[in-house]
Amino acid sequence: MALVVHKYGGTSIGDIDRMRNVAKRICRAREQGNEVVVIVSAMSGETDRLIRMAHEVSQTPSDREYDMLISTGEQVSMALLSMTLNQMGCPAVSYTGYQVGIITDDSHSRARILEINTDTLHRELEAGKVVIVAGFQGVTIHNQITTLGRGGSDTSAVAVAAVLDAGLCEIYTDVDGVHTADPRVVHKSKKLEKISYDEMLEMASMGAKVLQSRSVEFAKKYKVPLCVRSSFTEDPGTMITEETEDMEKTAVTGVAMLRYQARINVLDLPNTPGIAAKIFKSISAEGINVDMIVLTENNYGGTDISFTLDRQQLATAKEICERISSDVNAKGVTVEESVGKVSVVGVGMRSQPGVAADVFDALGSNGINIEMITTSEIKISCLIKEKDLENAMRCLHERFHPEAPGAEQE
Repeated sequence: MALVVHKYGGTSIGDIDRMRNVAKRICRAREQGNEVVVIVSAMSGETDRLIRMAHEVSQTPSDREYDMLISTGEQVSMALLSMTLNQMGCPAVSYTGYQVGIITDDSHSRARILEINTDTLHRELEAGKVVIVAGFQGVTIHNQITTLGRGGSDTSAVAVAAVLDAGLCEIYTDVDGVHTADPRVVHKSKKLEKISYDEMLEMASMGAKVLQSRSVEFAKKYKVPLCVRSSFTEDPGTMITEETEDMEKTAVTGVAMLRYQARINVLDLPNTPGIAAKIFKSISAEGINVDMIVLTENNYGGTDISFTLDRQQLATAKEICERISSDVNAKGVTVEESVGKVSVVGVGMRSQPGVAADVFDALGSNGINIEMITTSEIKISCLIKEKDLENAMRCLHERFHPEAPGAEQE
């Protein structure tokens, strides 16, 4: 008997009819001889509704009460799905993250899982039941409810699959798998049969919304076999696995874009050791993540530092930079808000030269100016004007996947 973990997103269980379809899929998995653990998100739109209510009563709700509120969406889902399965004659029981023993740190709204107590899960599975667990949530050692951040149910599912040594973790959503590009933007994109953990991690961090990046990190670390599938079809989906030799045959596996970025430029800082550390330590202390960083010596003997970050964190980061700039008598701070990132990802870049040249040529040939560049062993990202993002994704996809077999034609 195999143990499988299913995760169902909000769209998959968006109403009672869809919940019944999900229940039928779970029943089929049991009939095939599997033990099944199910992780559920809140029903579609529910978390947004709860967030709106929170901000109607308080512009700055406390982190603790905020987590107490928004964690309730998953509890509705888990109870309704358990009722549905039991009505169909399939024994099921539901648990909150707290009840099942998902222990996190105390970072409200962005908590990280520290450990999972499997006693309850094993006991219920041995009793022949489907175990349904509320995703997105956990509890601290001081019994405070926490949430894992948007997309956290994916992380819950992979973490549970890891501690149970599951044979497979299936992430069910409203798309049929991982594509070479966002099919809503690039109609010629194709679904991938498989993708490596590293490629999926880069794609997720660069804007591909199929999986939350932390869930991919978990899957890679614990070697959890992961599959992204549609809950509305029987399509086999996309497997996320360890890298295989044949993956390097393709230079670029996929193209992704990330909207709502901003760029900060701190001008003419003293060219002295430690100045960059002073800026980025202060920014890090506010929980702000930065991405692209360029440090250059200017014509006046000073140093200019440019970096990118999520636009929602711009105001706080700008204030920090302006304060430090004033303290060290730098020239000042400028910002650019209407920017985004387009990235190409592929393990084949390691062995195939010329990918960067093709990226720059494809963008330049389409009149798209590159403002900043960052690379890793398997990724090239370019900062460009936000208005050019979709065009950039299309022209890069056309350059590296000129013919997408079986894809929808424009």
